[in-house]
Order: sequence, then structure tokens, then C-alpha cells
Amino acid sequence: MEYQDAVRALNSLQTNASALEHTCEGRSQPQVQLQAMRDFLRRSGLTVEDLDSLNIIHVAGTKGKGSTCAFTERILRNYGFRTGFYSSPHLVQVRERVRIDGQPIGKELFTKYFWSVYGQLDESKDAYGGSMPSYFRFLTLLAFHVFLQEKVDVAVIEVGIGGAYDCTNIIRKPWVCGISSLGIDHTSILGDTIEKIAWQKAGILKPGVPAFTVAQPPGPMVVLRERAREIGCPLLVCPELDEYESPGPPLRLGLAGHHQRSNATLALQLCRNWLQRRGILGMYLGEGGSVPLTPGFHCRSARHPGLAETEWPGRSHTIRHGPLTYFLDGAHTTGSVLACVRWFRKEAATLERTVGGPVVRVLLFNATGERDSGALLKLLWPCHFDFAVFCPNLTESVASCNQQNFNVTLENMLTRCLDSQSSWRTLSGRGGRLADDQLVFQNQLPLVAEQRTDSLVFPCILSALQWISQGRDPVLGVPDQRVAAVQPGVAARAQALQEAASIQVLITGSLYLVGGALTHLVPSLAS
Repeated sequence: MEYQDAVRALNSLQTNASALEHTCEGRSQPQVQLQAMRDFLRRSGLTVEDLDSLNIIHVAGTKGKGSTCAFTERILRNYGFRTGFYSSPHLVQVRERVRIDGQPIGKELFTKYFWSVYGQLDESKDAYGGSMPSYFRFLTLLAFHVFLQEKVDVAVIEVGIGGAYDCTNIIRKPWVCGISSLGIDHTSILGDTIEKIAWQKAGILKPGVPAFTVAQPPGPMVVLRERAREIGCPLLVCPELDEYESPGPPLRLGLAGHHQRSNATLALQLCRNWLQRRGILGMYLGEGGSVPLTPGFHCRSARHPGLAETEWPGRSHTIRHGPLTYFLDGAHTTGSVLACVRWFRKEAATLERTVGGPVVRVLLFNATGERDSGALLKLLWPCHFDFAVFCPNLTESVASCNQQNFNVTLENMLTRCLDSQSSWRTLSGRGGRLADDQLVFQNQLPLVAEQRTDSLVFPCILSALQWISQGRDPVLGVPDQRVAAVQPGVAARAQALQEAASIQVLITGSLYLVGGALTHLVPSLAS
């Protein structure tokens, strides 16, 4: 079996939308759901006791849990440890979710372990009513098998959704747990208040296992502390990153944006605790000033290249192609979009001061699921975009994307984009959806929705990027057969893009959108 056969078999298990629905349905029976995951683990040839040897760092949170894991993995890898890192979602290739020593596992390794695990589950399914694990569950099982067989020293595991009911929560004895910044997301599954969400996130805490969190709003912090007390888990709050500073050069972060400082301090505490358990203390010098619950400590900067060398694509990520600068951030909650706006405005203003000529700003946006695109767009409005472009999370019109959601029709996706455009028109004072006679159709699918306030809807990411770049991106290119046809009025409005000395493109609202954009902007990621 080839790699693509494995990907097709994986996609057949279940898509993200149905997985969310399944999780929501099982919310009233969380222990049943977790037991089902334990059964799948056993059917695949492992037990929950086997996972104890992975020396796991388990991280939940609404914002920044992936970045925290990326910092953590890089620091420990710099100490010479063989690291495993499980995260979600992937941006371009599904193999990104399972990393060894910072790199996605290769196609050959993925294929080998995929069919090994799939075969075990498929052989036993008749005895279990034909049941097979869903997409995310299967990948979690796969990660455990890979990390055990490849003999990693530490496994950094990012929670998928929530914590208490997440399928990663079959882990019995992590070495340390972390909870990053909390916010509102996945309300149909986790609850409609930040306090309810905090309760869910704290579900990963285990008796006697040290845990760390960052500064949180008072309400959810109370919930975290009460939950920790009930579970019997020592919970500590990380200090601000300034508390770690020692004489000499300041700590540098490889991930841009002020919000990454919160993720970095959590990663430092997780690494410190993990290393202490391994009997390694040399990375720290003494104690710094104390803050609520846990003291800071001084970091010897020369011993911390991990912070500066951390890479986590699609988060506060900048790519320059000739006159175009792409700012990519998968922000999709109120808090993360606010952080994205602060980062973008600072970076864009700095770049603008170096440009000798007109600058055009473009927003490329999409939101999925239950998220309120109007509320997120309102946060983005102060960035003063010249164009707002909307498209579904399809890399190309004939979708060949690696994260295709088979439960959402193209019509539904385009309707969502038109709704986002309507929200943008309302913000601009023009208001309302466009009439059908203002849409351009080809083969019954709208290609571009045109209106006078410079907002447009395209059928896929490629067509949107090609229109924005106007043939000026040396990497993207404009193959004639793949360019979406547009009305003459739309083409005329592109003159500003053709003449600009600099085009600044913010791509945000969805990690899937960012991943699709990276497929075209960094072609090597798709190979």
C-alpha cells in the first residue's frame, strides 16, 4: 500500500465536522467515550499502562497550546533528548501531526505504522459491531504507536478539543501538565462560558502530577484551582517572562508576537519540571522574584537557543515573495484574533516605513464551524484593509486538499463566505448580501462576488491568491488554466495591486485556510 492509499483510508474514517458532532453527542457520557478510546487502544495492541513510558507532557488550552508545545519540544530537543510531538490540526500534510525530533514523520514511516495500526483495528472490528475509530482518534493511536516504537525520550501531547473528554486524556501518568490561555471556543462541546471551558481544560490534571498554567481571568482561575484541589493536583501559575531575565542579552523568541511570551513562560516551567525529574538542573541559575503560586528563575540565555530557534508555521508567520508580504496566523477565537491584530499592525507598520511607494493591504479570511465571523471581522476592521477577500478552505477548485471536509458541501462553504462578506459590508456601512445578478457564475458555481467596497469572494484559495498577487509573486505564478475568470470591473479594481510598491496580505480566521495558502506559497511543504 502506498502513502496516498493510507491518506485515503484515513479520510474515510471520519471528517472533522462529524468528529465534532460525535464528541458533542457523547458529552453526556464522557466516561463511555474515554472507555471507547481505551478499547481502541487495546485493539491496536497497546494498553494505557504502555503509555506511561512515554514520559508525557500533556498540554491543553484555548489559545497557544500548540505554540507552548512547540517551545517545549524545541528546548528539550536542544538538550539532546529524542522528542515526539503530537499536534493538530495539520497545515499541509497529515504527517505534520506526528513529529520525531521536530520533523514530521516521513511518508514511508507514516505508511508503515498506519497500515500496522489500521490492520489491527480492522481485523477486530467484526467483534465490536464494525466500529473503527474516528479520524482524530486514529491519529492519536498512531502517534502513541510511533512514539513507542521509535523510542522517544519524551512525548509532548497537545490536546485536541477541551481536555476532560478529549481522546488524548486516556493518558494515566503524564510527567507534567500545562494549561495555556483560556478563551471561548467550541461552545457546543465545551460550554458557553469561560468557566465551563476552564472545567473541561482542567480535566487533563492528574492526582499528584504537577501542573502549570499562565495568568487567567479571575473566574476561570478559580475553576482551575478548585478542579486541581478536587483532583489532588499541585497547580502553579507561571510568572511573566520578564521574571526569568538574567544579566546579558534578553531572552529571544523564535515565534513573533507579544502573546508568545505567555506561551514561552509556560514552556519554560514545563521543561524545568520535566528536567528536574530527569535529574538535570543545569539550565537554571538561582531563583528570581516570586509571583502568585510559583517563583520565577533565571535562565542562562546561552543555554536557551530553543526559545529563539522554535518554529511553528502558520502562527505569526511572515513570508516575503517579491513585493508581496504574507502574514499568516490561524487565529480563530476572539482572543487569538486580537493578538493577531496587534502582531500584524506592528509588523506591517515596521515594513511600511521601509517602502518607497504606495502600500496596499489585503485581508484573506475564512471562518468555519460555529464561529461568529462577523465578530472576528469587527476586530480586524481597524487594520485598514484596501481589499477584503473571502474563500472556502479549498486549496483549488477541484479539491485535492489534504484536509478536505466531506461533510460540508461547496455550496455551504461559499454561503459562509458570502455571509462573511455581508458582515464586512455592514462594517463598511454598505450592508447586506449581494443580489444573484451581481455574481459571476461558471458551471453553476460562483467564482467572484463583486461589489463597490472592494470585497470579493473566490471559490478556492488558489484563485484568491492569484487575484491578490496579480502575477507579481515569483513563487505563486499564474498558470492560465487555473485562473478564475472575473468581471471587467473587478479586473479594473486590481490596478492598485498592480502598481503598489508593497502588498501586505493578512491570511487569518482558520488554520485550515492558512494551511491551504502555505500549500501554494511554500510548495516544498506539499512534497
